[in-house]
Amino acid sequence: MARRLRALGADAFSLPGSSLRAAGNPESARRALREALAADVVVFTSPAAVRFAAKLSSLHTRAQVFAPGAGTALALKRAGIAGVSVPARADSEGLLAMPELQRLRGQRVGLVGAAGGRDLLRHGLLARGARVHDAFVYQRAPARLDRRHFDALVRNRSPLFVPLSSAAALRHLLDGLPPRARARLLAGIAVASSARLQRAARQAGFARILRAASALDADLIAAIAAARAR
Repeated sequence: MARRLRALGADAFSLPGSSLRAAGNPESARRALREALAADVVVFTSPAAVRFAAKLSSLHTRAQVFAPGAGTALALKRAGIAGVSVPARADSEGLLAMPELQRLRGQRVGLVGAAGGRDLLRHGLLARGARVHDAFVYQRAPARLDRRHFDALVRNRSPLFVPLSSAAALRHLLDGLPPRARARLLAGIAVASSARLQRAARQAGFARILRAASALDADLIAAIAAARAR
């Protein structure tokens, strides 16, 4: 994404919010994954979920498989899973709006992801009577930030756009920034990939927030380009 933005003339730099790591107990994660794959419906919550799950076990399943967006669906295709259902709107709300996920009473639904992610999706499925089986195949930890990251923020004098696709990453980022860098970040324009991220950005202290069509790089970049054109 940074390369594509630079090609458009932007001064793009990375501010990692999370470091993705394998599950702390691989055997426990492998058992949970196998239980999730044996469910009636399986939802892989992100491309990272697919990547880490594939390291634990074959992903073969007879369940109906869902992904929140095209990136996760592509990762599943590369892992040998075809026929994945994807919502028109690439987020948890989009998944919950799908006709196939409206009547779930008594059905088993496997959620493959990381702890603390897609809580809206989980609660929505439970509210519809589904029996949810969580498979936490990876974990999110705060990324290591250093002076390079802080200086890139503080020295920046151009309009600052901050694409957001993870509330957890935003929390980690804000916790890891010193006060001056944090203030510069929040003075920028958040580009939220969903209504949930809009709320997270507002709660974090962003005064200016744009809404992108989805978490796809192309949609985040399009939202930034449209704002710059205005």
